Amino acid sequence: MNEDKHPDSVEGLGRFLRSRRAQLTPAAVGLPSTGRRRVPGLRRDEVAALAGVSASYYMRLEQGRELNPSRRVLEAVARVLQLDDEEKSALFRVAQPSARRMRPPVRVERAGAALRQLIGSWTRTPAFIIGHAQDILVANDLAAALYSDFSQRDNVLRMLFLDPAAKTFYRNPERARHRAVADLQQTAAQTPDDPRILELVGELAVRSGEFRSLWAREYTQVPPYDVKRMHHSAVGDLELRHEALIIRSAPGQQLIVLQAEPGSPSADALTLLGSISAPALPRQQEPGTES
Repeated sequence: MNEDKHPDSVEGLGRFLRSRRAQLTPAAVGLPSTGRRRVPGLRRDEVAALAGVSASYYMRLEQGRELNPSRRVLEAVARVLQLDDEEKSALFRVAQPSARRMRPPVRVERAGAALRQLIGSWTRTPAFIIGHAQDILVANDLAAALYSDFSQRDNVLRMLFLDPAAKTFYRNPERARHRAVADLQQTAAQTPDDPRILELVGELAVRSGEFRSLWAREYTQVPPYDVKRMHHSAVGDLELRHEALIIRSAPGQQLIVLQAEPGSPSADALTLLGSISAPALPRQQEPGTES
């Protein structure tokens, strides 16, 4: 029996995983092939990123130190390593995923009606609500206008890594990306088999080399929020204090508020942005005229 094809121990599992990733080329999984590689096939951090888990988690899996991998994680690893049905069955048999799992967050998240109404009433302060995977669930009109330079405004990480507008909109896009990745890693560590996070990380790992590099970095803490320096194509430079507030009634969701210093040029820029983005009011008819 081929031990690489049929792992029969914890040690065999690690050998099996290492063997399978050594047989895959970057091109086979959609990654660019650039420069000489120190190891054959895929690196651990590449498999981890494509599977949507942290590099340290995947390393523990290969070393036999992760004793309760979830079925979702094993499915993701099997997909990345392109295992056939027989190999996949062997992987599941040896890994023995635990049946006791934290219930993953619901894939479809919605912001509460009261919070929607609250931020919708704020006409001078951009605000939006993000879900556990940093999907933008709702934004008020001024926030929509503030981020109107982006072609898609559905997920913070997708905007930062996949939209070219991020390079000109953020005065320090690297810091914003570090913050977003660290935040996502913290959430992923709490729910490593979350389907939305696995899906998002897998997509970003294929489409962004910078994301793969940052995801493999293993942040020990989330950098604090501070003043965000931005450049909007219509109103120019802005400096806005960024606050992220945990919503206790909806675990995993955050209320993001961006505030300008009163009387500052940034406050004036927000006022201008609100006025130019406001919908035009219908013109009233003069008395006695017909429509």
